[in-house]
Amino acid sequence: MRETLAIPATLSLRRQFTVSRPALWINTIGTLITGVWLTGRLYTLEPGVLLLLAYLTLPFNLLIYGLNDLWDREEDARSSRKGGWQGARLTDTEAAPLLRVTLAWNLPALTVLALILPPQATLVLALAAALFAAYSLPPLRLKARPFLDGLSNVAYALPLALPALVLDTPVPWLPLLALMAYSVGKHAFDAAQDIPADRHAGTATVATTLGVRGTAAYALAWFTAAAALLWPVSVLTALALALTCGGMALALLRRPTPEHAARLYPLSIVTPWIVGAVAGVPLVALLVRGQWPGL
Repeated sequence: MRETLAIPATLSLRRQFTVSRPALWINTIGTLITGVWLTGRLYTLEPGVLLLLAYLTLPFNLLIYGLNDLWDREEDARSSRKGGWQGARLTDTEAAPLLRVTLAWNLPALTVLALILPPQATLVLALAAALFAAYSLPPLRLKARPFLDGLSNVAYALPLALPALVLDTPVPWLPLLALMAYSVGKHAFDAAQDIPADRHAGTATVATTLGVRGTAAYALAWFTAAAALLWPVSVLTALALALTCGGMALALLRRPTPEHAARLYPLSIVTPWIVGAVAGVPLVALLVRGQWPGL
């Protein structure tokens, strides 16, 4: 008699946290907090901003990485970096429960936020959510569309604009565009290590299209653009981005192999922390002294 696998009704909270990759939450909540600082405030008790901060933790990161892991099970099964803090390796029985819990977190939260936030902020948040969903889900599945896969990652930058839209202050356009350029470059760089697994699975990405050397050069161009956009705002932050991100792209150019890309990946993971710290400490100091230009 054929044995059937029992499908759990939901995932444990611990498993949800694993799928949401807490080590990468800096990309969402850190961006929002930086956006608050760029409005000229160290903090705010505005309910819309506080609700956004809560939403950009587990729920939004489940939307980003949960949907990605659902449709990447074949590639992830061959990826040596999956199965730990760099991303979950899902079983088939976890697919339906993960989809249910992702929807259960996100649909009510997005509905509440749409009722509370100003229309412009709601549109930007909806655009970010739609881009992340389109990255992973068919029929668009932008992950498997070379160059669109990386360009869709501008969604990571959009939370930077949300505090300005909620608090009715000017949008920080240069930092926003710089973060968009950085996000496109980082996506390409991170994809270089997955070239063998993606090619085996028949998934076409910017990295499988350009090869490791071409991907490193492509990422370097975007990192250079990001540093140039930041230069008028903060020379120190621009230099930090150029040295860390540009440095790892140059290192991959010198030794263009997926294995070397994998060894450099931990540096890619910490670049938001490094560049964010270099940007954040002087910015907070200016805010404390009342010298930030936005004040």
